[in-house]
Amino acid sequence: MGAKTWMLVYAESSAREALKTRSPLDGEATQRLARDLFGGENLERIGDGDLSYTCPPDDELLIGCFGGISVVAAKEFGIDHPSRLNRSFIAAGGAGSTYLHAMHSVVDWFAYANWINGKLVRSLSLSPDSGILEDIGQRLDFEKPYWAGQHPVGGDDEDNSYPLPFHPLDLGEAALRELFGYQLEGIIDPALLEPESIPLVHYRRSRSWWKFWR
Repeated sequence: MGAKTWMLVYAESSAREALKTRSPLDGEATQRLARDLFGGENLERIGDGDLSYTCPPDDELLIGCFGGISVVAAKEFGIDHPSRLNRSFIAAGGAGSTYLHAMHSVVDWFAYANWINGKLVRSLSLSPDSGILEDIGQRLDFEKPYWAGQHPVGGDDEDNSYPLPFHPLDLGEAALRELFGYQLEGIIDPALLEPESIPLVHYRRSRSWWKFWR
């Protein structure tokens, strides 16, 4: 598996349904949200991206605003404890739902969180080496078969010493399907959204000198 993500999604209602409409990107709203979230930095537009790539390097970000939903991919969202996300990012979501989705294939780590009207309702973070780093709130329905052992690593018939009842990246893909209606790897249902169809604006980011020397 090679999938990686570190993104935040703001949705007025269902993120999955909002993405499914494929509303055109709102350039002005995208630029405004970029300034609101990263106002202390210089942002230089360097091109276009899409939802299939939401793991930019530290000096870049991707962002897009559409009808009722916004997607932001940046280093700040690849954190071991999603519940500790800077409150300014949560407040920017206003009313509705804010989702964090992060996974890294090199260490088989996955994390996600959901805030509703600014209140944390679910946060999970785990990897085979670190174990369960965070498990807050009630498990959502799409998680339950994984915790119940219905998706073991290596299959039912193998001697399995894997430290978790499922592979974190498998659950990460399930979260993408359930929450946003697409996935990056595995056997992909053709009925799912093609993430390449959702455009994002690609920025290079750097600290403002006046901010640095204050």
